[in-house]
Amino acid sequence: MIEILYEDNALLVCRKPVGVLSEPSNGKGMPELLSAQLKEAEKKDFIAGVHRLDKNVGGLMVFSRRKDITGKLIEQVAQRQMEKEYLAIVRGCPKETEGIFEDLLFHDSRCNKTFVVKRQRKGVRDAKLSYRVLASIRQEETTLTLVRVRLHTGRTHQIRVQFASRGMPLLGDIRYGSRDRRCDAALWSCRLCFTHPVTNQTVDISCLPPEQYPWDLFKREELSL
Repeated sequence: MIEILYEDNALLVCRKPVGVLSEPSNGKGMPELLSAQLKEAEKKDFIAGVHRLDKNVGGLMVFSRRKDITGKLIEQVAQRQMEKEYLAIVRGCPKETEGIFEDLLFHDSRCNKTFVVKRQRKGVRDAKLSYRVLASIRQEETTLTLVRVRLHTGRTHQIRVQFASRGMPLLGDIRYGSRDRRCDAALWSCRLCFTHPVTNQTVDISCLPPEQYPWDLFKREELSL
């Protein structure tokens, strides 16, 4: 059962489980699972995603329930009017407790990996995020740092590669340099804020990651700072 945190006849906000694709996938992607779940409740509505989360990332996602709403939500995402914040656990610690990362990124679809590059060329896109350090701990002769991240652009694997390129891979993110295989990439979509396309009211929703490794390395109050 997928947890729905906000719902009306235009859209819904839910908590995507880690390991589930955010796009349609032979009946196992988020739109299909949500559609089946709503049909069971006799709410036979159209369900469409308006943004993505990587398969190994969990947390908040918005879905449209009407075709005329889908484009309006996608436009908010494209115009960077939808605020997206994440929690991440990285190996190491940023030099500053708050900061901004800006890079040029190239995503190689052949190997499904994103790289920081130095010059603009075909396929290269700008990437920007801001971060704030919430807490740090020592574990097995290394420092693990909990950071809250706000995306200003939405590039493939953006948070993962921007931290990894600075020597701070996300815990569990083997693709970008982590050696910890006890978890997937420690990244969680913890807050979404956007304008409701029908009511024009602000929808601002937050949720914490599950109380399990690696999130249980930190206090719940630290995660909600």
